[in-house]
Formats: sequence, C-alpha cells, structure tokens
Amino acid sequence: MRLNIHIAHRNNTRKRYRWTVEVIALFSGAITSLSLAPLHLIPLSFGHAAILVLVAEATSVRLAAWRAWLWAFGYQASGLHWISNAMLINAKDDAWLIPFANIGLPGILALYAAIAGALAKLFFSNGWKLWIGLSAIYSSAEWLRGHALTGFPWNLPSATIDGWLPLLQSASVIGSYGLSLLVLLVTMLPALWMDRTTATQQKILTASITCLLLILIIGWGILRIATIPKLTDPKGAVPGVVIKIVQGNVPQRDKWNPLLKPEHIKRYLRMSKRRRTDNIRALGLTCDYMPTVVVWPETAVAYLMNDTSNLMRELSLSTPHKGNLIFGAPYITKKANKYKLYNRIFALDSQANVVWTFDKTHLVPFGEYIPLSRKLAINRIVQNKLDFTPGIGPLTMNLRSAPPVSLLVCYEAIFPGETVDPKHRPSWLLNLTNDAWFGCWSGPYQHLAISRLRTIEQRLPMIRVANTGVSAVIDAAGRIVTSISVGITASIDTPLPAALPKPMFSKTGDIPFFIMVLSLLLIGNYQRFRTSRRRFIS
Repeated sequence: MRLNIHIAHRNNTRKRYRWTVEVIALFSGAITSLSLAPLHLIPLSFGHAAILVLVAEATSVRLAAWRAWLWAFGYQASGLHWISNAMLINAKDDAWLIPFANIGLPGILALYAAIAGALAKLFFSNGWKLWIGLSAIYSSAEWLRGHALTGFPWNLPSATIDGWLPLLQSASVIGSYGLSLLVLLVTMLPALWMDRTTATQQKILTASITCLLLILIIGWGILRIATIPKLTDPKGAVPGVVIKIVQGNVPQRDKWNPLLKPEHIKRYLRMSKRRRTDNIRALGLTCDYMPTVVVWPETAVAYLMNDTSNLMRELSLSTPHKGNLIFGAPYITKKANKYKLYNRIFALDSQANVVWTFDKTHLVPFGEYIPLSRKLAINRIVQNKLDFTPGIGPLTMNLRSAPPVSLLVCYEAIFPGETVDPKHRPSWLLNLTNDAWFGCWSGPYQHLAISRLRTIEQRLPMIRVANTGVSAVIDAAGRIVTSISVGITASIDTPLPAALPKPMFSKTGDIPFFIMVLSLLLIGNYQRFRTSRRRFIS
C-alpha cells in the first residue's frame, strides 16, 4: 500500500513538473518578444536560451519538439498580437477570424521551431554540440519560414537586436538569416554555461571564442558606421533631389467610404503643395531646391485608376514642375471576360502623363487574395470582390527627377534578398505602405525595424511613406534620419541620402549563411562522422 502511494505521489510530482516546464516555455517565449520593436528591451533577447534548456532537458524527441513549439508559440503570439487589429476594422464580417490570427497563425509559425527542436535532439548530444546544432537548425528553419508557401519572415531572431545598430551592420555581409544565426549563438550561450554535462574548460573556451567574435563584429560595425557619410556631410546626399513625404493619416475604416474619398484627395493635394523645409533646417542643411518627387502612400488614391483623366489632371496639380508624383491606387484590367485587380503604384508627371506603373508582387494571404479560394468559402479582409493579381518584381524604375528606384509595396520590404533587381541596381529604395491595418502599437514599429534591415543588406537608402505611420528616411547605414510617428498627419521635405557600393550580401545572397550553417553542423557532428567512417573502413 505504501509503495502504491509512493508511486502515485511520484507520478503527480512528475506531472506538476511537466506542466511547470511547459508554462515556463510559453512565457519565456512571450517575454523574449519584448526585445522587439517598439520596446527594444534587447537583454530579453537572451530568452532564446530557454529553447536550448528545454530541448536539452527533454527526455525524447517528441517532447523536445513540443517544448520548442510552446516557446515559439509564446514568442509569435505575443509578437504578432497586433494582427487581430485588422479584423476589428470591419468587425461585423471579420471578427470571427481573430482566433485564427491570434492562435492559428502563431501555432503554424511555431511548427518551424518544433521541427528544429526535434532535429537538434535527434542528431546532437547535449552540451556545446547541441548549442551549435540547435542554433544552425533553428536559423535554417527560420530561413524556411521566410520562403515556404508565401513566406513570412516577420520577427526573425535578428529583429530582436534592432536597437543595436553596430551589430546590425553585419547584415551587409551575412544577411538577416546569417545575423539570426549569430543572435541565436550569442543569446543561447548562457544556457550552455549552466549545462552540467559540459566541462568547465569547454565552457570557458566556447564563451571566449563567442565573445571575441562578437566584440570584433561590433567593433567592425562601429567603424563601418563612422565611415558612412551622414546626410549632413558633403557626400551624404544626392545633389538636387528633394523628396516630399506625405503621410495623410486616413483611418482604414474611412478609406473606402465613397463620401469621404474626395476629402481624402483634397487633403493629400493640400499637404503636397505645402513647403516643409523645417525638417531640412533641423538637420543643419540649407536647401534652395523645391521638391522634385512627391510621394503618397499605398492606395492613397482609393479610386480605380482606369478611366480617370479628370482625376489625373487634378493629381498633377501637386506634381513638381519637371518632377514626379508617386502614389498607390487599385487598378483593374479586363481580358476575355476575366477581370484582374492590381495593387498598383503610379508615377505621374506635371502634364498628367503616367510615366510608369508598378504592381505589387508579394500579396498578403487572406488580405489581398484567398489561397485555394475556389475551395475555401472565406471572405478576404480587403474590401473588394476580386483577388489581387501579383505583378512582376523587383524592378528598377527610372525617373527624370531622381535616381533609379526600386519599389516595395507594403510588406514586400520584409523579404531579405528580394528588394532589388540584381541586373539593374537602383540608387534607393521606396517603400509605400498603408499600415493603418496594424493599429498604433507594435505592428507599425516592427514593420519599420524589419524594413531598416533591407537598407543595411543592400547599402541603399530608403524613403518610407506610410498612410498612418511610421514614415521615415533611412540612410544606407540603417540610421533613421527623420520620421513621422504613428497617427500623425504631416509632410516633410528631405534630401535623398546617397547610396553606397554594392555590399557582399547583395552579390552572394544567402550563400555565407548556408556556409555558416553547414560548418556548424559538421563541427557538431564531427565525432559521429568520424565513428561512421571508421565503421565503414573496418
């Protein structure tokens, strides 16, 4: 009888311990997300260490996958909580999607971490081998998350150090995925130090090598930033080019209201004609130039731009003489009784002529189109009856009033390595976005932080124009020169920061990242390969 009681007590203790570990896994992931924008609590990025502990302490591959999934679910659910705001714009029709946005999407994204945890537990023993193995496999899973299906590389591990600009500079060499691998190696290191199976000498050696590497990378980043001209330096700006950023701040629920559309156009026209040189003076610059390019956000014009010659003439009134107005609007085509809808960007000259158009390439699933729409009876969040059709990109567009530019519409700026045409390198990036869907908390600031990494990867400045914010001018070092915050109706005139020569990442893409991953996998499995080789020879 005593034996049965003892066994029952031991089983209850194990169950309580298991649930305690799982709750810790969930909350440690959520706490790690606080290192993301807008809080930038970078020390909390060391919460990645919890993954290593959870996988190391798991008694089976299945348990390792489950605990890694819990950690990633907490991280994604907390970091992406703002997505539900899009379903509240038209709550009557879309509120039922909130559980999918807040639970379903994070759960799907967490599967990549679960796979990484399972593979690391399966192929690597505990200690320093599991440390480098899990870092390599997890960063590879994040690469897969950014490419599989439509791809969604939002809030990668590299995003947790957005407030640390010197370390971000390494993205120009190894890209965001390589930087994510570096972040995982560093932030998981404390867990290795607490591992009892690892000898003290190995801990000291591993920590010393990692810290030395980190110091060298940060030192290089500081020197690199110091050598990149600021906008106030003689070579820091493109001569004769002034960009006017217009942030109309039109609420999403009012955007498509037929009665309010004319007033929205008048607001943009009024703001475009107003000269705003206070920003230039605040930078310590003198500017005798009128704006050469005026930029409005994505779908700033909420009319179908098909037969709108009168509207074009009205819009051309805000176009600088010998300059251009760039704005977003929907456009529809008809061929063989089939309609196609595009999220289009127009470049207009002062004579109301359309210089060129660009169609958004990366479309938002369930927002701009419904995957398997014929089989799924689901309404899209965007108020239209047609799926948007993807365009061809990235493309470099030529302007008479500014250097060649690569356009990124909305969340196209979150995809590493997909921002420029490699055959025709632009001189700057232009990101037109709505962001009114995101609300006023973390979503817009995370979008800005992710977009900033594209400037460092390509060493190109970015002009970012958002409907409700954050609009910003970012130079080729990733420095935010000036910005308009969320919920502000404002316009600013700014010089165009200068571009830098093509960096290593722009030439090689993710090849350095894959070399890093392969090297770590070989190092972590060296003993296994050596044993297998001996067995094969014998």
